[in-house]
Amino acid sequence: METDAKPLSKKLLEHLLDAEKLKYCFECGICTSSCPMVELFPNHYNPRILLEKMFLKPDEALKSEALWLCAWCYQCAKHCPQKLKLPEIFLSMRKLAKNRGDLKGFERAMETIRNEIAFPTSFCLVCLHPERVDTAVKLAPTPPVSRRKSTKTTLKTLGKDKVAVIGAGPAGLTAAVELAKRGKAVTIFEASSSPGGMLKQCIPEHRLPKAVLDSEIEQIRKLGIEIVVNKQLGKNLTFDSLRRGNYKAVFISTGAQKSRKLGTEGENLDGVVQALEFLRDVNTDKTICVGERVAVVGGGNVAVDAARTALRLGAKEAHILYRRSREEMPANPFEVKEAEEDGVKIQFLVAPKKVVGKDGKATGLECVKMSLGEPDETGRRTPKPVEGSEFTLPFDTIILAIGESPNTDFLPREIELGEGNVILVDPFTMETSLSGVFAGGDCVSGPATVVEAIVAGKRAAVQIEQFLKAGAPKLEITQAREQT
Repeated sequence: METDAKPLSKKLLEHLLDAEKLKYCFECGICTSSCPMVELFPNHYNPRILLEKMFLKPDEALKSEALWLCAWCYQCAKHCPQKLKLPEIFLSMRKLAKNRGDLKGFERAMETIRNEIAFPTSFCLVCLHPERVDTAVKLAPTPPVSRRKSTKTTLKTLGKDKVAVIGAGPAGLTAAVELAKRGKAVTIFEASSSPGGMLKQCIPEHRLPKAVLDSEIEQIRKLGIEIVVNKQLGKNLTFDSLRRGNYKAVFISTGAQKSRKLGTEGENLDGVVQALEFLRDVNTDKTICVGERVAVVGGGNVAVDAARTALRLGAKEAHILYRRSREEMPANPFEVKEAEEDGVKIQFLVAPKKVVGKDGKATGLECVKMSLGEPDETGRRTPKPVEGSEFTLPFDTIILAIGESPNTDFLPREIELGEGNVILVDPFTMETSLSGVFAGGDCVSGPATVVEAIVAGKRAAVQIEQFLKAGAPKLEITQAREQT
């Protein structure tokens, strides 16, 4: 066995990206502590242990279920002192495992996902590397084994504890399923005309076919979970109505869907659109003409999705303008690579100075070149304008993807807010400053990944159950301040 392991170790190193850096890994465990997939699958996935197996038991590593559970969120790479890109290292290992025919680990990983995730196929398509597509779509969206016995229950047969979930995105759907598994009667209230949140509204069809998501949501309904659409908190749904409906706890998972403005001259000209609005219009089959040249301002996953979608709508050129370098770009590196393969052009160290136009219509962007200074609080180097470097680029459509923040106008004043308009919660219980009201997902963390939203939903369900077991008081709101 000793002699077999050595050649395989060498073969692994030949295939691995960052192989030279691996010898400097001192097993600090930061990759594991920063990984949301570890919290989702604590008994199945640990990146530090997987790296260790590569050297000590390479054959076991290639057959491991854990090898296929990396969700490409890059949290490990962002926090690694040695800047190891573990997702890419694991991808190289997957390719070697596939070449050797070692796919039992993949099959076990798919079964784990099926058992633990409320929408397993959608999760695979959005969160895992695209080798996922071949087999992930074969994951028929049937209820996980652990909850198949519950599929015939109805709200009337579930427990007496009623819980309201506000928002039918990844966090809300996950929390609802976990609460239903614990015997709670759950109603999800969704502001739009169909559930799914950002998965439904903003993930492009080429990444997540809506028929797949719709099918999985239908399975969630069969658990006895009621989903009420066109109910917006602060408009036709109030905390007082929830109180009168005898809901004993509320989970707010409304996401971060309020787009930030550019704050420059010309921003309100025709032809300038917000990325989320653009993606929603595309996903609802509205007729959109983007012209021949499209600019997308921003460097996150939303910017990448918008640029790739613009090309699919017929644009001859789609440019992403990002004020920092490739290393600081927050978008998933693999999605960036795919965008470039699609033909998206990325201009780094460029920031818009103003939108130029004619007769009320945007015709281009006046930009300025940037240089990078000292790191800011996020660890990324601060961009600074280069004096005298202004230049103008012609565009027919300008899509702004410079970040999102939660819309919290509907909240009663008892619920405290933090910087960036996020909802403040107890970090352990996820309860807001208003007793019985919990919150999680992007409305608490700010824009994050689908994986992190799922983690928040699972944690919230556990904490809400503990709250109800302790004898939840009647939901009281003394200063409800819903705004229209």
